[in-house]
Amino acid sequence: MESEDTRDREHAPVVACVPNFSEGQDRVLIRALAETMATVAGARVMHVDPGASANRTVVTLAGSPAAVVEAAFRGVSFAVRHLDLRAHRGVHPRLGVADVVPFVPLQGVTLADCAALAQGFGARVGRELGVPVYLYGASASSPERASLARIRRGQAEALPIKLGRLPPDFGPATYSPAVARTGATVVGARDVLVAWNVTLDEDREDLARAIAALVREGGVEGMPGVRAIGWSIKEYGRAQVSTNLLDWRRTSPAALTAAVTRLAGGMGVGVAGSELVGMIPEAALLADGGPSSGDRDADLRAAATSLGLDHLGPIDLWARLLDQQAPGLVDPLR
Repeated sequence: MESEDTRDREHAPVVACVPNFSEGQDRVLIRALAETMATVAGARVMHVDPGASANRTVVTLAGSPAAVVEAAFRGVSFAVRHLDLRAHRGVHPRLGVADVVPFVPLQGVTLADCAALAQGFGARVGRELGVPVYLYGASASSPERASLARIRRGQAEALPIKLGRLPPDFGPATYSPAVARTGATVVGARDVLVAWNVTLDEDREDLARAIAALVREGGVEGMPGVRAIGWSIKEYGRAQVSTNLLDWRRTSPAALTAAVTRLAGGMGVGVAGSELVGMIPEAALLADGGPSSGDRDADLRAAATSLGLDHLGPIDLWARLLDQQAPGLVDPLR
């Protein structure tokens, strides 16, 4: 009988990449950016998620490692040619026009493999595009550089000082008009995370910030693996607690939403619903959502409804499931 290990080795390697670009308003430019990445055979652009107030677009692509690396490079190259950080205004923290480029193992590859991809990718961006590149996460060149938030602290406005005090791993280490236009790019390797925002029913940025400080890891509530900020989204007319769940197995979207709902209620405001940015593993959406009915589709719809994922409008849930959309993926992401 064939062993499970043997079957796993025969599965084609699948890598995801989730580049974040500092443009979320110009839909023509965003479409052209996505189409540029989609021209690479073997890599699929699975989802494009622009945000106007954040002025940021999150692209999710997956496929063979070499194809995904090439597609991501074409995306960064497009951003470097067409975007200008000096004109950027948005609520999301940013360091560069191609702000962060994480590589994520999905099947047949390890986090260490993705770290090696990130290092090679970062070297190429620095060498060919002339952009300062910082490595973070599993590819960080030193422990103090592992944190994305630490590298991005002070944002693009701090780059003239940052380049001297925290030299990039690749690319120019001096500030120039070209660097002012492109900013720096942070490249890394990480596991699957879930970008999950909880929308308050009022535009109370002060309360969103207070709740974010409580739920983030290290805060009073101290939810494991949670990175959180609070902001106001103009097009929604409401504030949000915006989070990255670095390990959804430890803190699920349902658990995070429940905590924010409880804390918001204690401050006299309600929760309108949740917003998924990018894509999510099916198991993460169902985690902590109660007993299974035995009907997968019904359970997914029930989870989406209970979490309020449609409060901003209809959501094509199936198109947002990483397990369903990643090409060549055999096993569910559990």
